[in-house]
Amino acid sequence: MRTKIIEAVQSKAEPGNWGKFLVGEFDEEWAHASQVDPDRVPLLRACGWWGRDRLWVLDLQTGEGAYFTPGGSAKADLDKHAVWVCPLYQPFLEWLYERHRENGGHLSLDDLPDVVELPNAEFALQGYRRPGPEEAR
Repeated sequence: MRTKIIEAVQSKAEPGNWGKFLVGEFDEEWAHASQVDPDRVPLLRACGWWGRDRLWVLDLQTGEGAYFTPGGSAKADLDKHAVWVCPLYQPFLEWLYERHRENGGHLSLDDLPDVVELPNAEFALQGYRRPGPEEAR
């Protein structure tokens, strides 16, 4: 898995909240053969819904995250997961989705910066657990 750590703040001059994220994408894992059923397609493809555009976004502060396919609604996608996140997780995910759109549906970890400023992100004193799909209705 290729990974990149990206920090996020409202402003470098006055950080406010400070998000620390690990963004990952599968690499050689795409060729991994199942040890249970080695005659099938590679394991990730056998899972059915995996695509090369999937990104793993881990909140390094809370230790929780999820896999996302950038391009749709970051909020709706995040609402599908009941993860505990810092206040900047959703704004960071929205920023990541926007980079994906700006690059014609492609996102390279190599092109992402080490620090992201999110000036429109609301300040909050603590993180929170996302409600998950049942509670979000």
